[in-house]
Amino acid sequence: MLFSKLSGSILRFTKMRQIFLLILYAGFIVFSFMAISAQSESINIPKEWQTFAEKTDYRQTPRYAETIAFSRKLDQASDLILYKTFGKSGEGRDLPLLIVATDKTFSPSLARKRGKAVVFIQACIHAGESDGKDAGLALLRDIAITKTRADLLKDVVIIFVPIYNVDGHELFSPYNRINQNGPDQMGFRATTTNLNLNRDYMKADAPETRAWLALWNEWKPDFFIDCHVTDGADFRYNVTYEYAHFQDVSPFIKNWMDKHFDGNVVPKVEKEGNLLTHYLEFNGRDVSKGFASFIATPRFATGYAPLRNRAGLLIETHMLKPYKSRVRGTYDVLRYTIEEIGKTKMSLFEANKKADRETIERGKTYDSGNNFPLRLQITDKSEPFNLKGVEYSVKDSEISGAKQIVYGTKPFDIKIPKFDEAKIAIGVAPPLYYIIPPQWTDVISILQLHDIKFQRTAKPLTIEVESYSLTEPKWSSTSFEGRLTLSFKTIPVKEIRNFPQNSVIIPLTQKSANVAVHLLEPNSTDSFVYWGFFNAIFEQKEYAEGYILEKLAREMLVKDENLRKEFEEKLKDEKFAASPFARLNFFYMRSQFQDKRIGLYPVGRITNNLTAIK
Repeated sequence: MLFSKLSGSILRFTKMRQIFLLILYAGFIVFSFMAISAQSESINIPKEWQTFAEKTDYRQTPRYAETIAFSRKLDQASDLILYKTFGKSGEGRDLPLLIVATDKTFSPSLARKRGKAVVFIQACIHAGESDGKDAGLALLRDIAITKTRADLLKDVVIIFVPIYNVDGHELFSPYNRINQNGPDQMGFRATTTNLNLNRDYMKADAPETRAWLALWNEWKPDFFIDCHVTDGADFRYNVTYEYAHFQDVSPFIKNWMDKHFDGNVVPKVEKEGNLLTHYLEFNGRDVSKGFASFIATPRFATGYAPLRNRAGLLIETHMLKPYKSRVRGTYDVLRYTIEEIGKTKMSLFEANKKADRETIERGKTYDSGNNFPLRLQITDKSEPFNLKGVEYSVKDSEISGAKQIVYGTKPFDIKIPKFDEAKIAIGVAPPLYYIIPPQWTDVISILQLHDIKFQRTAKPLTIEVESYSLTEPKWSSTSFEGRLTLSFKTIPVKEIRNFPQNSVIIPLTQKSANVAVHLLEPNSTDSFVYWGFFNAIFEQKEYAEGYILEKLAREMLVKDENLRKEFEEKLKDEKFAASPFARLNFFYMRSQFQDKRIGLYPVGRITNNLTAIK
């Protein structure tokens, strides 16, 4: 009975949602097709090969089981497609993978041997954003069954993950994604442990992330695409996109994307009836203030790919557009991107090789003047941008008490500032090697997941290293992605240290060096320190009884006049003066009994060449 009432409630809500969205977007749909003409259609589709979205006229998206069934059906019907799994989710579901290739080129070794470009496409990392899943399944059907897109495989192997966040996908509900115009029901943004997989690429807490990294390391793709649906402002574009194009990516990769994606793919996609622009992230509620380019830090999929010297294309369809428009827009971006890669694969291979070579060569010499970017910041320099928007007004809201932006239904073009220049806010000169004591096993295991090569010392090693003293640690007051993140200040340290046998030495003459730098430099946006892997170094374990410190403090004051003056100055701070612990700890922290290791970063930076370690 309870289930029956609940099902009825959900059905009633679904109908109410449909009516609400119909009213809300009625005017919008009228003008949206003034800007977006009839989009491409798949043709000659046998009824039994329609996708679930097509069968429901794009009102619905398939569940996990239906997606797997369609994927297996493709495998069984065509020699061009192999269905397999690449890991397990937290709840134990298989992570689905479709490999699409001619001549059964279903392994990375065969792909490399036959000169194929490997394109890695993933959908549903945010499981409510299902556009990429339905677009990808339709494209694979058109390649393998109707053969209308079969030419795409001439020089390309596609690996397609239709649902990455499989557990979140099955939190299916009409209540997810309130900002989004369809489908009727959809999955949830995070996993069932409430982790956002698109913030997990560096710390790799989730089993899905660990499986994904193994898949990446196995295939070493030439190009990566991540399919999403945006939230945010209203405008006429049905597809927005982005890729790294600042100091966070090799110029060889950036230049390839500028020429081949922006220059060649985008115009072709727009000829199919779509309207595209770079990802729009507005500076507040007033559209006229413009927008700043989005910088995907390494915790994001399309911020991680550039660290591995590969292009990472972010597709963000516009949430207010009808579901069919979004799916077909994604389809067209996938189709023409794959086509461009196939036609120009040699130039892509060359860009990737040059980026890898550049990374390896940088690791051969230490340059104190090198400024490797750990954090980027958009500058205040702008250029004019002609926004294809919709009419809007800004009003005082009696509900929120704040300014409210109200969008209308008429097209409205406006010239606004676009902030698309970045500077390095925090940089570092990478060492030749990092060295990590062997007891930090969690850190070392994560490095292995990222395919970072290292060797272990056969005996204890005494060596001069650079490192950091981390001071004024402050943990966030609320959890972020399952962790209490850390802010701190760094003081450079240079000293002789003793490292135990089996310590890990990481040379930076390797393709994964960029990932190592971001994980091991504390000031990176996604360092081990930031994510809390080294929290224990801030804990004081030894202490002194008060009556011992009273005696020690008096002796120290007698011996050191400067210390007396410093103490008297501190007493002017009422909070300090009122705290017996703070007053006694003042002396303990200045005594020879203080633990000098508190806050001392255990990872060393080696800037001199090492002979072979035995």
